[in-house]
Amino acid sequence: MKRNTGFILAGLFVSLLLAGVVSNYASGSPDGLDSASTQGCEVDGEEIVGGACMGSGAQDHELADSPFADYGLTAVDNAFLGTAVAGVVGVLLTFAVAGGLFWLTRGRRPEEPADALASER
Repeated sequence: MKRNTGFILAGLFVSLLLAGVVSNYASGSPDGLDSASTQGCEVDGEEIVGGACMGSGAQDHELADSPFADYGLTAVDNAFLGTAVAGVVGVLLTFAVAGGLFWLTRGRRPEEPADALASER
């Protein structure tokens, strides 16, 4: 086993734990941009019903109906489980893409011919 394998596996484990469990306890309150974009509007729950503000012309994203929209898996009825599965899938996809890119761009040493190695001994 290479020297960095344990470190990478530990990082993957911590990332999966954070994405699968801890992400469910993140605040549901709007962040700074959401809060600032609704200042001056009349808001009913999460929907803007009137007033003049930056967020009054906001529209849903083209992928708002996708399976992983809003940090959850829409096919799962349990919100906790849906968020956990979406987080784990996101971490695994990110790890796979990053690992593939690192593998493709890694520095390779040129192989020496076998007779050159034998003559050095």
